[in-house]
Amino acid sequence: MEILSKMKEVIELEASSIKALSEQIGPNYETALHLVRNCKGKVIVTGVGKSGHIGKKIAASLASTGTPAFFVHSAEGVHGDLGMIQKEDIVIMISNSGETAEVLNLLPSLAKIGAKKIAITSNANSTLAQSCDTALTYHYETEADHLGLAPTTSATITLVIGDALAIGLSVLKKFEKEDFYLYHPGGSLGQQLSEKIRK
Repeated sequence: MEILSKMKEVIELEASSIKALSEQIGPNYETALHLVRNCKGKVIVTGVGKSGHIGKKIAASLASTGTPAFFVHSAEGVHGDLGMIQKEDIVIMISNSGETAEVLNLLPSLAKIGAKKIAITSNANSTLAQSCDTALTYHYETEADHLGLAPTTSATITLVIGDALAIGLSVLKKFEKEDFYLYHPGGSLGQQLSEKIRK
């Protein structure tokens, strides 16, 4: 039963970190919302490792709620995928430390391209935060694993920030069930929406 107690501790730690995040939301989050809302192009999300996996989900959530978005792996970016990014786009750059080399390596090219940049990082004083147009920063006490090293709490917080951004944009754009169904006609969710829309 001791291991179950540890698993419960992980859940409680991550839950308390999310609750604390709600108290950290400030004007920079609203700035990011309006930057994306007024974007004439696409939203590109980038990161590596666990941040990259979370970035894929953020891009998918944005796309399904009315904001055109896709994911570009930071390492692939400097090997040609930066060609997917244009001046009218906005790039959301994820790095818990704000010093991830693969992410920072994109900055010189992005500056020349002219795309706006939003950082998601725990370090407001990091190179990434200081190099972007705005930074969505967060704080947490520790990662949830027994070593305090694996991206657990930080990854969960980043995911929640992405969800908040996606839903905030959806509300601002007055995204309705009919719009959601347009992008999500498949599966049981699509079927439920189809039945509701017909009524």
